[in-house]
Amino acid sequence: MAKYSNIKGFTVQTLSTDTVASSTIGGSWASGGSLNNARSALTGSGTQTAGLAMQGELGPPSTYEGTAEEYNGSSWTNAGEMNTARAQGAASKNGSQTATISFVGRTAPGAVALNESYNGSSWTEVGDVNTAVRAQPGGTGTSTAALKIGGAGPPIKADVESWNGSSWTEIANLNGVKFAMGSAGIQTASLVFGGAVPAGPGLTGQTEQWDGSSWTELSDMNTAREYVQGNGLYTDALGYGGSIPSPQFLTLTEFWNGSSWTEVADLSNGVSNAAGAGSTGSDLGLNFGGALPSYSTVTEEWTAPSVFSKITEGQLYFNSTTNTFKETILDTPGGTWSSGGTMNNDERYFSGGAGIKTAAIAFGGDSPQINKTESYNGTSWTEVNNLNTTKNYVSGAGTYTAALCINGYQNPPNVDLNQVESWDGTNWTEITETNETANAGNVSCGTQTAALITMRSPTPIAGRTELWNGSAWTETTDLNTARPNGAVFGISTSALASAGSPGATYTKAESWDGSAWTEVGDVNLGRQSLGSAGANNLSGIIFAGNRPGASSPAPGYTEAQRTEFWNGTSWTEINDMSTDRAGGSSSKSGGSATSAHAAGGNAPPYTGVTEEWTVDLTNKTITAS
Repeated sequence: MAKYSNIKGFTVQTLSTDTVASSTIGGSWASGGSLNNARSALTGSGTQTAGLAMQGELGPPSTYEGTAEEYNGSSWTNAGEMNTARAQGAASKNGSQTATISFVGRTAPGAVALNESYNGSSWTEVGDVNTAVRAQPGGTGTSTAALKIGGAGPPIKADVESWNGSSWTEIANLNGVKFAMGSAGIQTASLVFGGAVPAGPGLTGQTEQWDGSSWTELSDMNTAREYVQGNGLYTDALGYGGSIPSPQFLTLTEFWNGSSWTEVADLSNGVSNAAGAGSTGSDLGLNFGGALPSYSTVTEEWTAPSVFSKITEGQLYFNSTTNTFKETILDTPGGTWSSGGTMNNDERYFSGGAGIKTAAIAFGGDSPQINKTESYNGTSWTEVNNLNTTKNYVSGAGTYTAALCINGYQNPPNVDLNQVESWDGTNWTEITETNETANAGNVSCGTQTAALITMRSPTPIAGRTELWNGSAWTETTDLNTARPNGAVFGISTSALASAGSPGATYTKAESWDGSAWTEVGDVNLGRQSLGSAGANNLSGIIFAGNRPGASSPAPGYTEAQRTEFWNGTSWTEINDMSTDRAGGSSSKSGGSATSAHAAGGNAPPYTGVTEEWTVDLTNKTITAS
């Protein structure tokens, strides 16, 4: 008998717009009231409805501006006059219309170190910065707790100074020298992005985040640029405008969600060297002045909708505007790699790894061989307690608080190890050895109490597989094709092994169901010493790896950025990594096809660079085939 639901079908939600991850994604720019004085190279602070413009350059002919202007949400009013007119300085961007400091900049003679405080009606000179800067440092914080970040002296600087309400103190430098960047946040939680750097290509999309004690490089902007503006918080910000060579003045706006940038609605006018305001986050913003290329009075207001349709995995809906059916999925082929924190030991090769993208450990490796362990929190690496034995060619399983370091190779005395160590989040302890005594080059996956290892070298190369139940290792069915140095992801009852040595030869992949291996679709590019991540034998990714002896498409490490996705049936080449590498650590034991990391390796040279793999929710159009 037919089911009623099959006859009648089911209700599909109808929406006029696509669902979005946050209200900011659905935001837009609108015209605001014009400045009274057309100016470029100015700075700003405050909010969208209570903004403050200060400093700047008028022209032509070029003169410096000291008149501040206050914005009430619809129009600008001339306010207090600064003691020293100047341009290209900075301000405590998250200050208010009645309490802000404006510091450094350029006057006719050159750079100044001056700092002035505004109380809503007049300006007062207060403590100077330690190092005068004449061109576009970043400025964050409030009138009593601010940062001056980078800038050009000349030369271009990485210097950072902290303001406590009475004096400036030099603190930890940026990772890179830069000026003309965007900034957002408060004194203990700041963000800088984009800017100009001294060496080619001259522009950067680099993002750095300040946690109150150190700067960490995070995901780059989608478009590198200088003289970019921004507002918001260090986990919720906007970056907009700016310029690139030609010159081209940009309308591009990007949203920062704390880990990555997303392009959102453009400004109406391409503008560079403008000012921004908006201290509450990415929902409200203000952009004013700048060069279009002529000096401008234009003001634009950014507003995100207060009501929006939240994107949700698995959602099915009909977009009535475009007349299309949509489904919301994690679309792995659309995933991307982004920069993560750099390891402390940047010559780590053939190391083991465990955990997930935001909570991982790496252990062992060379060169020279080490027993060091590092823990990753999704932002930075920290050295923790060492392995008991120095070794490389190790493999890993588990999480960052409950992991296994399995087998390896020790030189001297040039021996393969069947040694296993267990990690409890603090210390390593030697536990039951594997049955096979020659186990360099093996690969593993699973958990601390249910793991799988397979592949090994040296001669005789074997496809031997062993299972761990938390107390003992048991030999089980061999791989169909013996090989070492490949990749495996999944769990002890559902895994996928692929590729291996010699790197240009083996493209075979095999699926594990808990008792036997079955040959499945070959990978597109044979290689060895890969990274991998996947939850089971139905979905995962492999990446990096080298190809000794290859003639096509290229030998050695030239193809060591490749990423391939397994969908349970076939392999698809997807977005490459940024850094060539082989033999690094990865999140194969706890990662998935949608969230993973790769750290360390050799290209050559050795690298300590970490890259993070992220797949976002996507609204895909459903089409009839």
